Amino acid sequence: MRSDRFSIGEAARAAGVSVKMIRHYERIGLISAVERTTGGARLFSASEVHTLKFVGRARSLGFPLETVRKLLSLWRDPNRSNKDTLHLAEAHMDELIEKEKALISMETALQELIEACDGDGRPDCPILDDLADVRSRSQSLKT
Repeated sequence: MRSDRFSIGEAARAAGVSVKMIRHYERIGLISAVERTTGGARLFSASEVHTLKFVGRARSLGFPLETVRKLLSLWRDPNRSNKDTLHLAEAHMDELIEKEKALISMETALQELIEACDGDGRPDCPILDDLADVRSRSQSLKT
C-alpha cells in the first residue's frame, strides 16, 4: 500500500465514522468512489479522509443525508454564499427544536402514566388503560 493512501479501516478511524457508513456513503453517491487496489480494496487520499471527517461531523450534528449532500456541495464551491449554509443550518435547528418539543411532550405524558401506576402487582394498570384508550380513539377517527 502506498504511504499517501489509507485503507478503509484507517480512513474510518481517522474520520470517526464506521467502515459500514463509508461503504453506504459511497453506494448512495454522497462521496465519490475512491481508488481501488487490484484486489478491490479501497484506498483513500488525505483529501478524501478530510471529506469523510466533514460528513461525520455533519452527521454527528444530526444533519440528514440530503442536507449533508448540499453542505458538501457548498463546501466544495469557492463561489458559495454563506447565506445558503446559514439557511440549511437554521432549517435543521428548527427541526431539532420541533423534535425536542415532541420528546418533552412524550416524556411528560409517560411520567404522568408512571406516577399513576402503583406497580403493586394487581391486574389493573393505568398505563395499559391509557394505551387502550388511545387506540380506541384512533379507531373511532378511522370510522
